Amino acid sequence: MESIFHEKQEGSLCAQHCLNNLLQGEYFSPVELSSIAHQLDEEERMRMAEGGVTSEDYRTFLQQPSGNMDDSGFFSIQVISNALKVWGLELILFNSPEYQRLRIDPINERSFICNYKEHWFTVRKLGKQWFNLNSLLTGPELISDTYLALFLAQLQQEGYSIFVVKGDLPDCEADQLLQMIRVQQMHRPKLIGEELAQLKEQRVQKTDLERVLEANDGSGMLDEDEEDLQRALALSRQEIDMEDEEADLRRAIQLSMQGSSRNVSQDIPQTSGTHLTSEELRKRREAYFEKQQQQQHPPAPLSHPRERPTTSSGALGSDPGDAMSEEDMLQAAVTMSLEVVRNNFKTEGKK
Repeated sequence: MESIFHEKQEGSLCAQHCLNNLLQGEYFSPVELSSIAHQLDEEERMRMAEGGVTSEDYRTFLQQPSGNMDDSGFFSIQVISNALKVWGLELILFNSPEYQRLRIDPINERSFICNYKEHWFTVRKLGKQWFNLNSLLTGPELISDTYLALFLAQLQQEGYSIFVVKGDLPDCEADQLLQMIRVQQMHRPKLIGEELAQLKEQRVQKTDLERVLEANDGSGMLDEDEEDLQRALALSRQEIDMEDEEADLRRAIQLSMQGSSRNVSQDIPQTSGTHLTSEELRKRREAYFEKQQQQQHPPAPLSHPRERPTTSSGALGSDPGDAMSEEDMLQAAVTMSLEVVRNNFKTEGKK
């Protein structure tokens, strides 16, 4: 397929593309085709002048634009036909009665030129295969032998004029190569306008996707930063709460111990003028804790209470098996506080 010469559409130079794709090379330029068109215009003017240069028809002809070319690059069938005569080629209308009487199978021809309104394109046989060399396509389109007749019939139904190219076409590399091999086409070429529109749409979609990804990346970074800040604040609050709880716990234990001291001194009768020493206060506090311990964990019937040794600082001590947990000590402190409050109420009531 790469060896096939295929000019793509530029402006309205479809007649030039049609001829060059037919001949498989850059045989004609817009300047050369314009020269042929001017020559045809001059021949027509001379024929009109034969009727008199002062005639109304002649003056009208001079005022009309050229029928063989225009400023957009369009060229008439007469220009194309005269250009092919240089190479000894002739155009015959495919659906004319003269050609139809010949009953020639289209696959036995070598090439066709198709025209609809102001567009021209070539269908040519290269090697043993047919190709649609329309300049509006992104590349040559392979046409099977069985589809060729249907393709031409479809063009006629759409309003195309089809011309059979008669004569020997110039030799070309693609024709020689495709005489030896056959090609396969996996994807048919698209119209140039469709491809450009598709590429434009893909660029727009890519741009939109990049914008979305950029926006998501930005928001994702913001979300991550915000989450880190929230986690830091939560940890800070948690540390503050733990510190507050520890402080509250220490204050509660301190108040409970102070309350228990008052409770012990009130619960045990004292004679007026008698002052409890620190050693007596320690023993009474120890007796109170033992009493609370026995209420929560009654001793076995045969067991005998053992005196708990004390440290030099006066703190409570016990064997490893009888050691009180922090939770038990806290519970005992709270219970002692409640006892202080109840005893105060009883004392006030007696008074």
